[in-house]
Amino acid sequence: MAMEHARQIAVVGAGAWGTALANLAARAGANVTLWARDPAHAAEMAATGVNARRLPGVPLAPPIFPTADLGAVAMAEILLLAVPTQALRSAAQVLVPFAPRGAPVVICAKGIERGSGLFPSQIIGEILPDNPPAILSGPSFAADVAKGLPTAVTLAAEDSAQAADLAQALAAPWFRLYHSTDIRGVEIGGAAKNVLAIASGIAAGRRLGASAGAALIARGFAELTRFGQAFGADPATLMGLSGLGDLVLTCSSEQSRNFSFGFALGRGASVAAASAGGKLAEGVFTCGILVDLAHKKSIDMPISAAVEAVLAEEIEIDAAIEALLNRPAKAELAFGNLATGR
Repeated sequence: MAMEHARQIAVVGAGAWGTALANLAARAGANVTLWARDPAHAAEMAATGVNARRLPGVPLAPPIFPTADLGAVAMAEILLLAVPTQALRSAAQVLVPFAPRGAPVVICAKGIERGSGLFPSQIIGEILPDNPPAILSGPSFAADVAKGLPTAVTLAAEDSAQAADLAQALAAPWFRLYHSTDIRGVEIGGAAKNVLAIASGIAAGRRLGASAGAALIARGFAELTRFGQAFGADPATLMGLSGLGDLVLTCSSEQSRNFSFGFALGRGASVAAASAGGKLAEGVFTCGILVDLAHKKSIDMPISAAVEAVLAEEIEIDAAIEALLNRPAKAELAFGNLATGR
């Protein structure tokens, strides 16, 4: 009997999420290259079989090959880019000489590029036009996935068959992937929820109570939906794992870097102090461009705008909360009418 072909998968980015995804791909039967920017980091992982810097205590599943040599990705059939959104452009640019033509690029970041206002798939389309983009997003923490805790996410690609194939390449008994063709909807859910998680963290840090926390999630979802529909997202996507599901997780857990950042602000820390410690809160970088894009399309996003004003130190937190509470009373719109709601 002929042996089944082992897929060649390259993960670019050896952070906690990249490492967890590399383990998933290896356990699904792929040969996996895990690229780290720092040669010393790659050497440590190769010598110890553990990514002690980013995901301590979780062995690398064989056959994962850690390396700092980008030439090692040249044989990959699938590329996973597990780098922050603001580093996605530079990561894609260094891949230009090495990315195999036609190999799909699965983006594992959540955000919008500052300056350009581009979504992650648009960045890949611009720099790697011969590599079809896909986006992986949903309610998931790297530590949970690495521990084998039940998780479900969405993987979107323009071609439905390719989305299903990519989902299969990463599937595990505890890691369920739903596939979609709504790339923009999945991207918007991942970007907006990080900003709204900062607001939820601020509310928790200010001890506003569980009722306020629930209201923030509900009204934040209304903002996310208005924004998504204005940019062509499928409402079903926004109601799904990569929209509402990810929003609920990120707005209610201290494991979320964005929630924790907001919590520190709510407890009185400055923006600089809340940012200390080296943990990246993507919502900090996404907030300004999210609000700018909303403004250009006249999308009402008061919570996101309040977060942006706080981050820019244009308003004190208590004043921002008071302004939100004093907004004019209005009817609560049905889901289908959110795109035009004010």
